[in-house]
Amino acid sequence: HVQLVESGGGSVQAGGSLRLSCVASGATQDIDCMGWFRQAPGKEREGVATILREIDTRYADSVKGRFTISKNSAKNTLYLQMNSLKAEETAMYYCAAGGRGYCPTTNRGYWGQGTQVTVS
Repeated sequence: HVQLVESGGGSVQAGGSLRLSCVASGATQDIDCMGWFRQAPGKEREGVATILREIDTRYADSVKGRFTISKNSAKNTLYLQMNSLKAEETAMYYCAAGGRGYCPTTNRGYWGQGTQVTVS
């Protein structure tokens, strides 16, 4: 089993930046892919970015060029650097991990409790 704990959320003005972190523990050797998701009030959870084996990164079109996902395997920590934040990106941000050979999706994987990001 895998446990995930996010941190780094908070309140920021539009155009500002935040860096989210997610520490993984437990069966981390089984994790091939991790990602960030977000869910705004009244909306469905959506994928933001994923990173596979630390080299293959994917981003939602809406965040390309502004967000950067990275991972420090030695620290079992996933990051999301968010720049030029927009008010509509106010949401709960979740860290997620897949198992061997798969990336997390909204219906599959291990999930953290989330960290709130508010952009005003």
